[in-house]
Amino acid sequence: MQYKDIITIEPGKRGGKPCIRGMRITVYDVLEYLASGMSEQEILKDFPYLTKEDILASLSFAATRERLMAAVQP
Repeated sequence: MQYKDIITIEPGKRGGKPCIRGMRITVYDVLEYLASGMSEQEILKDFPYLTKEDILASLSFAATRERLMAAVQP
């Protein structure tokens, strides 16, 4: 899965946050839905313009971003 084909960042859209396919739904929106306990099927039902690949791209983007962050020293 290449999230770079799905996740877009436009300075004037949603404050420059990473969005899905140029739409106004952000990666963070999808992550919050998942974190709140929504299943993939529930998200796809509530947001029919999203795809399974969009959800996977959001997770991949978040994982890559986390991996690139420097470790915080205690």
